[in-house]
Amino acid sequence: MSATAPYAGPSPIRRPVAAAALLAALVSLVFGLLLAGAGPASAHAALTGSDPQDGAVVDTAPKEITLSFSEAIAVGDDSIRVLDPSGKRADTEAEPRDLSEGGTVRYGVALHSGLPDGTYTVAWQAISADSHPISGAFTFSIGAPSETTVALSSQEAGGGPVGVVYDIARYAAYGGFVLLVGGSAFVLVCWRGGASALPMQRLVVRGWLTLTAATLVMLLLRNPYTGSGKFADAFDLVGLQSVLDTKPGAALVSRLLLLGAAALFIAVLFGTYARREDEQEKKDLTFGLAVGGGVVAAGIAATWAMSEHASTGIQASIAMPVDVAHLLAVAAWLGGLASLLVALYRTPDIGSAAVRRFSAVAFGSVVVLAATGIYQSWRQVGSWSALTGTRYGQLLILKVALIAVLLAVAWFSRRWTGRLTDSAVAPSAEASKTPETSEAPKTSTASGASGASGASGASGASDDVAPERAAQLARQRAVLTATKKKRIRDADPERSGLRRSVLAEAAVAVVLLAVTTMLTATEPGRTEEEAAASGATAATAPAAGGPVNLSMPFDTGGENGKGTVRIDIDPGRTGSNDLHVWIDGSDGEPMDVPELKLALTLESKDIGPLPVVPDRLAEGHWTASGVQIPMAGDWKVDVTVRTSDIDQVTIDKNAKIG
Repeated sequence: MSATAPYAGPSPIRRPVAAAALLAALVSLVFGLLLAGAGPASAHAALTGSDPQDGAVVDTAPKEITLSFSEAIAVGDDSIRVLDPSGKRADTEAEPRDLSEGGTVRYGVALHSGLPDGTYTVAWQAISADSHPISGAFTFSIGAPSETTVALSSQEAGGGPVGVVYDIARYAAYGGFVLLVGGSAFVLVCWRGGASALPMQRLVVRGWLTLTAATLVMLLLRNPYTGSGKFADAFDLVGLQSVLDTKPGAALVSRLLLLGAAALFIAVLFGTYARREDEQEKKDLTFGLAVGGGVVAAGIAATWAMSEHASTGIQASIAMPVDVAHLLAVAAWLGGLASLLVALYRTPDIGSAAVRRFSAVAFGSVVVLAATGIYQSWRQVGSWSALTGTRYGQLLILKVALIAVLLAVAWFSRRWTGRLTDSAVAPSAEASKTPETSEAPKTSTASGASGASGASGASGASDDVAPERAAQLARQRAVLTATKKKRIRDADPERSGLRRSVLAEAAVAVVLLAVTTMLTATEPGRTEEEAAASGATAATAPAAGGPVNLSMPFDTGGENGKGTVRIDIDPGRTGSNDLHVWIDGSDGEPMDVPELKLALTLESKDIGPLPVVPDRLAEGHWTASGVQIPMAGDWKVDVTVRTSDIDQVTIDKNAKIG
């Protein structure tokens, strides 16, 4: 149903060929524009330089430390901390000074005078302009490197249990938005009779409740999510006030206010609108609800656009309305798909006309998604290397593949739509009259019996028994009617085939929505590459050592549990390193495993273990960038490999770094 056009008669050869050609053209256009490139863009802020630089050794203590970023950030009192070798604060603990000028974003903190020689750690944490928390650390030395007892938390900004709950709320918010907007649009545009259908009412109301609850959770957790990482700080009034002064906080509050308007819209849609019988009045009310609902839906979508990726980087004034259109198209398509699924499974009355109208809506949504998606991809990726070599690019490829699968399944749905008739609905309506007719004499008989009973001296009781009996008979008639409708509906092969096809579409759509949500929280490929390039430029040349190459055989003891782990650490010195892990099976071929974890420990200085969780890049290949090694030494590299639910082994090897 997704990319289908209104049914225009059978054309078994032309339709699949045209659909395949359209899909190929869209995919080619997406990747073609990716290669065209563009000017610099940003989303997640990234550290692009510092003074002193990472790993530098300076002769005298600097008066201040400065950090440069790729875009504007929000900072607080402890956003930049400088720690001496013993772990004490070496900065004045004042709020970082904004030293930005022109297009350069720079912040600095003053240091105490008379700092002794040794290795100092700079830890920073801030909030990117796209609302995501960012953090990092690096070291520099005064006079000469020294031992350091600084042990920074391995938890990334926005991580931990608070980050998990916040991310769940983000996923739930997108899901609620899709059901709320898509379900309402389905009723107004495709199936007006659905306004009086209880399953449709429940779908839309549950979407509203989910979005409202998720927004409240995100608002309360925003302070600990970007700061302490502790649930207790969710009710810190000072922290909550500071959140309300930020762009993401204002967006969440605006969303709650718009959801109040959405509640009124739902009340009218499933109340006044559902009860209207006059066609002209209903037509006028449909127009009013469509305009009002469209404004509210666009406003809710704008709360994402104004606070996330679209609000920062190049062409933000164009990107935000494009993002709103993209979100509305997603909701109309996927939310309408969920509504159609509910209608086909839970209501017997939806006819072929409503299904074909949704087919047209879905086709239009896919066209909008293709146009806006091409623009967003160009803006956030911009090159082949970023498309294939970054997490954002890989998720984007997965999203395009899922859309292709969804369109393929939709083609089968269209075939069932072409065969669909209202023959199953009409008999159902006729069947609904049968129980009433057959029960009518019984009702009269019952009434007569009650009357006879009253004549024999219990006339007062008959008035009480008759309504109860009538209600009981009404319930029986309703059950019989529903049963017959369901039997006739389930016996219709075209309707059953369409239900199965739409169910498959919905399953793929759920995965697609999850991947889309992951994209909103992932640093865009263009920014990641720019940060890596600027980091390489800002870094000093390695004083000693070089790339580290390790090879470690392992055996978990289970089936297919033998293999070899190969590790590259580049440039193999203090500061930021890129880490690559390859796993080869006993046959020498690349081997995938369910879980892979690493940890670095400098036992001579009692540093670590420092955990490293690499991302899977390809079959048998994992990678992690920005792995911080605070000082040179003989580091122990621990590798944990799990090959099944119960088979796991940890191996280690020492490596000279720095």
